[in-house]
Amino acid sequence: MKLRANKILNLTFFIIIITVVLFSQQISAGEQLGAEEIINRRDDNEYIITAYSEAQMIIKSGGRTQVKEMRAWQDQSNSLAEFTNPRDRGTKFLKRDDDIWMFFPEAEDLVKISGHMLEQGMMGSDFSYQDILESDKLTDLYDFELLGEVEYQGRPAYKLEGVKVPGKEVSYYRRIVWIDKERFVGLREELYAESGRLLKEAEVLEVEEIDGRWYPVHTVMENKLRENTSTEFVVKEIDFNIEIDDSMFTLERLR
Repeated sequence: MKLRANKILNLTFFIIIITVVLFSQQISAGEQLGAEEIINRRDDNEYIITAYSEAQMIIKSGGRTQVKEMRAWQDQSNSLAEFTNPRDRGTKFLKRDDDIWMFFPEAEDLVKISGHMLEQGMMGSDFSYQDILESDKLTDLYDFELLGEVEYQGRPAYKLEGVKVPGKEVSYYRRIVWIDKERFVGLREELYAESGRLLKEAEVLEVEEIDGRWYPVHTVMENKLRENTSTEFVVKEIDFNIEIDDSMFTLERLR
């Protein structure tokens, strides 16, 4: 009887072990995410419905450094940015859908930015006006493919390639992105022209958990078409999902 009992216990233990192993394999299989799901999870963290923020741009070019302070209001398709540092105080940018206007307080002049001007650096930075035009979710603009899982700056990450969706207007034809595997926030991007030429590189230096989401608060952008230049964008404060009156994004608000 004792031998029979031991056999039953051994059989029961074996069944438990097999069940745990199979269940673990099912969990692992379920955690294997596709490219679209990975990008969607990044968008959940970084995509803005409405927000108010205060930030600074640290522009380094040819050994010279400029620091520009700004505050901004934005929703899913519009944004208003106002510079507050002494040299640029009162300079404003308004983005409405696919249009951008700039207001110069000294000249009391309102300028619409279009055509080749969109490729220029905003306030002399490495971020172009086109960079701030793209407010859509990445999955609406690019078709993504998962290239593999890698380690980046000590973090497990997904590496993906995105190619623009036919018919969509985007700043970059192709982009390679590294996304934190645990926090689903972007860590690095390489931005390419259709010719294959590398145009820009962006690296996230710091992320913070804000209101339950991981968000990049310190990013550096390098324009690879220019020498000895980079721009750091540092978010000092950000409040998500605030109420913004539609009048905030009008031309009257610029003056």
